[in-house]
Amino acid sequence: MRRAPSRSLVARFSILGALVLLSATICRAQSPPSSRGEPCGQLVTLETHARSTTRYAFGSSPGAGAQGVPFTLVLLPGGSGHVDLGENGCPSALKGNLLVRSIPLFRAAGFNTALVDAPSDHQDEDGLGGFRITTQHADDIGEVIADLRTRTQGSVWLAGTSRGSISAANAAARLTGRFAPDGVVLTSSLMSGDSAARKKWVAQSVFDVPLEDIRLALLLVGHAADQCVRSPANLMDSVMARTHSARRQVVTVVGGPGYSGSPSIHACEGRAPHGFVDQEAEVVSGIGRFIRGGNF
Repeated sequence: MRRAPSRSLVARFSILGALVLLSATICRAQSPPSSRGEPCGQLVTLETHARSTTRYAFGSSPGAGAQGVPFTLVLLPGGSGHVDLGENGCPSALKGNLLVRSIPLFRAAGFNTALVDAPSDHQDEDGLGGFRITTQHADDIGEVIADLRTRTQGSVWLAGTSRGSISAANAAARLTGRFAPDGVVLTSSLMSGDSAARKKWVAQSVFDVPLEDIRLALLLVGHAADQCVRSPANLMDSVMARTHSARRQVVTVVGGPGYSGSPSIHACEGRAPHGFVDQEAEVVSGIGRFIRGGNF
């Protein structure tokens, strides 16, 4: 795999039958705890903006500190952002989202995880909606980061996918000090909004946050076959060009089962190239390599 500054890198996954079988076996072996009636993580509740509360499910990995400082991933899913965490830390919504269904893979790779729910005052149909680009939302995420730093005494990274990439980029641009992440990963970033939509917030994208203020490590991952009209992979270089990250990489993934439909909003779903379906293990591995200082 070759790398060129400020240009998309194509991560070619030639998945042979044996590898597909192996990946499927791994995923079955590490199925979400909720499917077995077990807790998914420790439920943590924090006081956030305007007397609201924000909950996240913390899951520790036995291997998180095996290579030195432990790493924790703050997971910000797309859609409404309301995963509806139960008292056992298990989500009852957005379970098909890339980041949600990849939690067992992240933990197996040695990363703690913190799945963040929408705050108590943004759990209606719109969920986070237009709140994703606000300073209040960034501050809420900062409270989660600060709590995790105290809890783990380690490195904390943000990972946002689809519409969750707006939240991650917004927080990465605005937060400082102990509230700021050590780095950020954006997958299937929402880079094209719909200005004609009835709800004004549908026009928002990562370009609506101060990308020029992002100076920390940044990884952008998209899929060449993503037919979601909100996340065209060819715009990732434009996102990266707006930032001032000293360490950065843009990756375009190829392969997988593809998508038979034409570009549309219907392709913006987790179990499609938009969500790297059947390539979760490879994407998680690449993210892990980048976080630990290497290349995807």
